[in-house]
Amino acid sequence: MSISDPVGDMITRIRNAQMRRKSKVSTPASKLRARILDVLAAEGYIRGYTEVDFGGGKSELEIELKYFDGTPVIRTIERVSKPGRRVYSSVKNIPHVANGLGVSILSTPQGVMADYDAREKNVGGEVLCRVF
Repeated sequence: MSISDPVGDMITRIRNAQMRRKSKVSTPASKLRARILDVLAAEGYIRGYTEVDFGGGKSELEIELKYFDGTPVIRTIERVSKPGRRVYSSVKNIPHVANGLGVSILSTPQGVMADYDAREKNVGGEVLCRVF
């Protein structure tokens, strides 16, 4: 089965696992998903992730979810740019999430990064998701 929106699938898996209070969730591996997880780990929304290789070109990312006092650290995580409607933003129009408390994750020519990094490096790009 092919997935039409791999990033959206990963975000949904994270959201569903947190609703069920799971400690870990796995998703098929790709470079884009790994870069998004790098940003989430750097921002402190997840504990981390590991890549599990099954051989034959098949591998998965095992994501360790983070909780504080029994509640998920990620309150909301939502996909912004979808396959049917891509959302691009110039450096001047990068959206702020919850007055700067949350983070937008962007795919820029310089790589996948958080919104404040994109502003600092003066690059725009595709707004992948919003996390708070």
